[in-house]
Amino acid sequence: MRKGLIIRKAKNVHSARIGTNTRTLLQEFEIMKNIIKSVKGTRDFYPAEKAVNSWLYKMIREVSESFGYQEYDGPFLESIDLYAAKSGEELVKEQSFVFPDKNDNLIALRPELTPSLVRMIAQKQRQLYYPLRWWSFGPFWRYESPQKGRGREFFQWNADLIGVDSPEADAEMAALMAGLFQKVGLSSDQVKVFVNNRRLMEQELLALGIPADLQGTVFKVIDRRNKLDEKAWGAYALDRGLDQAQFDGVQKLLTADDLWKKSEELTRFFKAVDALGVSDYVTYSPRIIRGLDYYTGTVVEAQSISADVRRSIAGGGRYDNLLADVGGDPLAGVGFAMGDMVLSVILEEFGLLPEDRDTSPARVMVTIFDQESQLASYQLSAELRKAGLDVYSYPVADKLGKQFRHADRIGAKIALVLGPDEINNEEVAIKDLSSREQTSVTRNEIVKVILGMLENDPAA
Repeated sequence: MRKGLIIRKAKNVHSARIGTNTRTLLQEFEIMKNIIKSVKGTRDFYPAEKAVNSWLYKMIREVSESFGYQEYDGPFLESIDLYAAKSGEELVKEQSFVFPDKNDNLIALRPELTPSLVRMIAQKQRQLYYPLRWWSFGPFWRYESPQKGRGREFFQWNADLIGVDSPEADAEMAALMAGLFQKVGLSSDQVKVFVNNRRLMEQELLALGIPADLQGTVFKVIDRRNKLDEKAWGAYALDRGLDQAQFDGVQKLLTADDLWKKSEELTRFFKAVDALGVSDYVTYSPRIIRGLDYYTGTVVEAQSISADVRRSIAGGGRYDNLLADVGGDPLAGVGFAMGDMVLSVILEEFGLLPEDRDTSPARVMVTIFDQESQLASYQLSAELRKAGLDVYSYPVADKLGKQFRHADRIGAKIALVLGPDEINNEEVAIKDLSSREQTSVTRNEIVKVILGMLENDPAA
């Protein structure tokens, strides 16, 4: 009888727990339904995700500065007229976020940075010292279909060399790209920088009987080659105005992997690439043309080439007319852009994202022993910050065990305790959260002791 009673009670308790859990889940679901969702194609950067973004920024900054490039940035908002001139119809009409301001001027969230760059240079063209080597890493927006490695809001590395018209300057861009790949651990068997030259292709298209006024269309056809299957690509080319003979000639042209030898520019380019030590990363491809209208010479595109991971990572090229197009004097330029989303996907798939990325807000946490000593603990935190340390102050008095567990969770290495005894003796109790050892040091020695402990901690 007693056993049956116990079983019935257990069943009732279990049923009650299930009912409670179900109600809790339903309540959470109702709450989630009422939370305003993020805009489609955007990302939330929680500390772990922001740590990856910050790490990538650090890698980009170090590589850019190793080549002597200076950091800059432009506004996030620009007049749509800036892009309408040269960025291309697809980018302006289909991919840009555009809205009228209160004066009915059409404003765009920047989809790229090159037009802003040339506008900035044109505004101070006679005050700047050339050549310019500038780089930036910031957010951009394009109205695209979100998918893995592609969003409507993304970060982008931009690097440009302004004021030099030479194949050697173009080679420096390819070397800068390769420099980042080397730094993050991507080998030349995993990624390649493919190169072509628009002037070379223009000559070859003329030889095929394709007039100059149709060549812009042909470049767009070539740029679509890897985005469509063979049948759809052929239909697209004929629909854009090519006849069958011209299309057959273009197809044959795209298999001419030694075509670069006809170009003095590319011959010099590859010699410079070899001198810069990155020839294993850089190769010629007649299929690379880039879709933007403002490219005038050499174009580059980095791609992952693994059988499992084939994606475009970065692209750019020479643009010698852009400054004149925005009202400046003619000035040569070459540059590229690399998005963070696809690069992060590739690094993750190759296992190259840092596993030990730091999300700790501070290495030192000051506990609150009790309410009476809280202000003294705040004073200690302030002193340590003045000494150059990052310090996390626990916000309220609580059990020390709970505070130590919190210190572990946030990644702190040291916890400090300032109770009545420590205050009276002008000491601080210092706890090593790795070894769990605790000792007391005098107040005037605390900074020196903490610095020594952090220096000896390989993870600090």
